[in-house]
Parts: sequence; C-alpha cells; structure tokens
Amino acid sequence: MACSIFPPHHQTIDKGHGRLEIRQIWTSSELNTYLEFPYVGQVFCVRREVAHLKTNKKSVEIAYGITSLPSEKTTPEQLLQLNRGHWGIENRLHYVRDVTFDEDRSQIRTKNAPEIMASLRNFVISLFRWFKKTNIAETLREIAARPHLSLYLLGL
Repeated sequence: MACSIFPPHHQTIDKGHGRLEIRQIWTSSELNTYLEFPYVGQVFCVRREVAHLKTNKKSVEIAYGITSLPSEKTTPEQLLQLNRGHWGIENRLHYVRDVTFDEDRSQIRTKNAPEIMASLRNFVISLFRWFKKTNIAETLREIAARPHLSLYLLGL
C-alpha cells in the first residue's frame, strides 16, 4: 500500500489557528495474511499536510498503522477520526505531565527510573480520570492535603 500513488480512501480539510490541514487515509486488509501481528484487521497510511497561512511554510508527515478493527466494521472515515482523536489524547496526557507534574525539569535520569516515573504519572492521571476528576492539579493538591483519599481511590 503506497500513500499518494492512489487517491485516498478518505480526506479531510480543516482551516483554523492560522493553518490549513489536509489529512488523507488509505486502508487495506490485503496484507493481513502476511503480517505476524495478532488480531490484525487492516493496515492504514495517514498523510498529514499542514500549511501555515501567514508564513506559507508547509510540512508533510506520513504515518503507518495497524488496527484490529476489520474493514467490514470500520470505514476509512472512522479510522481517520480515531487516528486524530488518538493525538488529542496523547497531547492532553503530555500537557498534564509537563505542566502539572513539571516532568521536563525532573532530575531522575538513571537506568529505568525515568520510565518508571512516567508510568507512575500516567497511572495517577488515568486513575483520576477514571474517577471523573477533570482538574488533575486540583485533585493532586486535595490528595496532598488529605492522603487517606489516595487509599480510597485505590480501593484500600
């Protein structure tokens, strides 16, 4: 499956924030028998082209993916929406880690400690969101003031 050689299976064009974004997706289930990947439903290629309107600077990014969602149940349009939603979640998580946990200034740099701390931060953020806590910083302050709440959230 080659991006850009054939017309895309779906395309979106969005204009906002001083940018013009064109997102295209190609999908295929023809490679499923060749892939040694459990539960593969289809593969896809996403091409993102961004033009900054003021500077006329353009960038192109191509990403390949595998999903367990079969083509019979998921349209290329839905896959493109899911792919875009993934980045929204990813960006939201990194923003919280950077701003609330001040992760960029962390002094932990040896062995597996940075990965372990990132996993712990992700766990805390996920736990708070599971309990419908929308303001992570406020919830951290609340638990710091009343540590017994952390045991409650863990079910202990």
